[in-house]
This record gives sequence, C-alpha cells and structure tokens, in this order.
Amino acid sequence: MGLGLLGALLMGLPSGYRGGLLDMAVQRVVDAFMCFPLLLVALTIMALLGPGLLNVVLTLGQVLAVRASRVLRAAVLSVMANPYVESARALGAGPGAIVRRHVLPNIVAPILILATVNLGAVILIEAALSFLGFGVPPPRPSWGGMLSTAGVVHVLRAPWLAFWPGVALSLAVFSANMLGDALPDVLDPRLRGSR
Repeated sequence: MGLGLLGALLMGLPSGYRGGLLDMAVQRVVDAFMCFPLLLVALTIMALLGPGLLNVVLTLGQVLAVRASRVLRAAVLSVMANPYVESARALGAGPGAIVRRHVLPNIVAPILILATVNLGAVILIEAALSFLGFGVPPPRPSWGGMLSTAGVVHVLRAPWLAFWPGVALSLAVFSANMLGDALPDVLDPRLRGSR
C-alpha cells in the first residue's frame, strides 16, 4: 500500500501541479491502464515477473499507483485553485515551498482515504493471484493459497481448511471497506461541528 501511494504521489503531484504536456502524457498512460480490470493487469505483470513475494508487492504497488494517481491529481488541482496558493506565488514562493507548505498538507486526507479504500481491493487481488498460483509461493502463508490447495484437495474430509481462510479473507476486506467508508466522515472538517 505504501509503495502504491508513493508511486501515485510521484505521478499525481507533478501532473496536477505542472499541467500542460506532462499532465496530458501522464493521464494518457493512466487512461490506458484503467481500460483493463485490476486483476487482469496484475496477472499480466505477474506472468512476466514470475511468482514471489517481492514481485507481488511490486505488482500491487504499480497497479495501485496508476489507479490512485488520478485521485491525487484531482486533489492537487483542487488545492492549486485556492487563493492562498496564488498569494504564496505572488509573495515569491518557489514550487518546492508551495508543494511543501500548501499542497502536501492539504492532500494528506485523500491519501489516507485512498489507502483504506484500496486496501480491500489489494487484499482480494493478492488472494486471487495466490489462488491462481501467481502469488506468494507455498511455503509462505496466503489466504488465496490456503483456499487453493486446502480447499480443492481436502474439501470433503476437512471443509474447515477452506472455510476459515475464506472467512478471514472476507472479514479483512469487509473491515478495510468499512474503515474506508468511515474515514472521510472523520477527516472532513465540515462534518466535525455537526456531531
């Protein structure tokens, strides 16, 4: 998740801050990636890299970075439209100071929301990759791997070998989605006074 959000920040921040040709080029690459489902892109990358924990982390980070960069670009564009950014420019602040003092502090909430909202999707994609044999190799535990090997081989004699990993996977994704749903309400300053 951290690798994906760092990649999204490295793509979305310059794209939203600079605009112009850089923004157009980055957004066309993002559009090309977003044409395909996340699992299909992850499977393609994993087929090229091969199974392994590092390859799964890199693949999930890349898939998340491309998807989240569009949201961070929009957050940067929203911050750049505020009068205090124009005032900082008029006072002679450089791009680095504007990004450090005004843009980054104001996009922390969207970054946290992106992390929690996408956590459930990342967990499901990792489980699907492991279930299909492209994810983490068998000596390391993975819910998708547990569902794949234990679920298929021992489903009639010991159904709990597939049941409990499925329950744990469902609860983890549900919890991440509920956290991602509640976090915008907590971080939105307009809703703080209404409680």
